[in-house]
Amino acid sequence: MYKIAVMGDYDSVYGFAALGLDIFPIASQEEAEARLHQLAAEEYGVIYITEALAAELKHEIARYQDQIIPAIIEIPGVSGNTGNGVRGVKKSVEQAVGSDILFSN
Repeated sequence: MYKIAVMGDYDSVYGFAALGLDIFPIASQEEAEARLHQLAAEEYGVIYITEALAAELKHEIARYQDQIIPAIIEIPGVSGNTGNGVRGVKKSVEQAVGSDILFSN
């Protein structure tokens, strides 16, 4: 069974521990790169990563883009949000449902 990880600044990720997810507070870009590769090599099927951290790791995340596992998903953090997390979730829902769920007449 695959595990779920959440990476980002401490304030953004600590609440996910209450949901039973494995949290990985990150302090530096070098630590983030190493942790991402470690999680991808282990039994993590989904890695949530804050938008701000994902912006710093674009090249590293791109290495996993063509793989099914792990799924690396951007989420909003407490700061430095770009809107990519919301756009990514919206796009995934549109693909699954077949229509724009936020469009209203």
